[in-house]
Amino acid sequence: MTRTVSGIDHLLSQPEKYLQGKTVGLIVNHTSLAGDGKHSITHFLSHSAFTLQALFAPEHGLNGTAQDMTPIDNEVDLLSGLDIKSLYGKNKDSLVPDPALLHDIDNLVFDIQDIGSRYYTFIYTMANCMTICKQTGTRMVVCDRPNPINGTSVEGNLVGENLRSFVGQYSLPNRHGMTVGELARLFNEHFGIHCDLTVVPMSGWSREMWYDQTGMIWTPPSPNMPTLATATVYPGMCLIEGTLLSEGRGTTLPFEQIGAPFINPHKLTARLEKDSPLLPGVYFRPQYFKPMFQKHAGEVCAGLQLHITDRDHFKPLLTTVALLRAIAEIYPDRLHWRTEPYEFVSNRLAIDLLYGNPKLRETLFEPDFSLEGLENSWRKELETFLPLRQEYLIY
Repeated sequence: MTRTVSGIDHLLSQPEKYLQGKTVGLIVNHTSLAGDGKHSITHFLSHSAFTLQALFAPEHGLNGTAQDMTPIDNEVDLLSGLDIKSLYGKNKDSLVPDPALLHDIDNLVFDIQDIGSRYYTFIYTMANCMTICKQTGTRMVVCDRPNPINGTSVEGNLVGENLRSFVGQYSLPNRHGMTVGELARLFNEHFGIHCDLTVVPMSGWSREMWYDQTGMIWTPPSPNMPTLATATVYPGMCLIEGTLLSEGRGTTLPFEQIGAPFINPHKLTARLEKDSPLLPGVYFRPQYFKPMFQKHAGEVCAGLQLHITDRDHFKPLLTTVALLRAIAEIYPDRLHWRTEPYEFVSNRLAIDLLYGNPKLRETLFEPDFSLEGLENSWRKELETFLPLRQEYLIY
């Protein structure tokens, strides 16, 4: 197996090629590991070519311990003694770094593992930092890492302008098939940030590769993203966050199982067999589980677990919509939408923010709802996105 070498390793071996000046700020978390397994902070502290002056952490914190939508306070890093500036606090303003923090920093380096879905907030932390770099004249350096669920598969619709949020800040499909470096180029040029951007590319990675084919160590990017299997289903199953169903948070299989106390799992799996010709690469197994926290904590939930049998052909978004439609048919009076504020937005429903428009919510219960029709509508939107995406691909 040819091992993929990430952007951070190339930056550390040739800093003069990618950095300007001497001072560096890092946007990192626990996934920011070089090829030797050491954290990026360790390498920057000991490197003679530059001085590490600031640390910034995204949602879940530097060490990846905080649950979703949990505000992170500023902390002190035990390794470097530097303050860790949180980029996920108690309000929307906290998502953007204070420009004053970059006053003496020549380079702001982003080195965080993404998972390939538009809901995952790390890519918008990157974009927000790029915007501030434009204001301050700081060079933004993005160290590229693999898209763990491959760089070829694209699925979904685009986010409507009136539904932009921290789970959909730009018009991307649910599964975009891009790396963070490619997204940085797209954000910078097409979406008009126009900062001084340098992307440090990987080597040894090709678009069809999954993370377990890279030879790199899998580090769970967030508390509820424990495995590559979780990341595989996430571009669809994250929609369950917009309902009152449990998406498996508080269990060992977040996003791989779905349920609620009122569901008959055998009835649900039998109903989904009708859609099986449209849903390749997945097997549904009746499942019972008890979440330890979040929705239905301490209650026995019944539902199903997704078993991926062919990940190259599996359609996570269509599969999740089929699940929701089946539950809507069987339990039309018990499938409810989440109504509390979601990712700092209080005037839109979470399901609309996640899906990118209200169409799913408005049509899911209709007698003439069609999975094929919905998927065809996605294809029409992708006819616009795919040629644009092609312009910014690196590999």
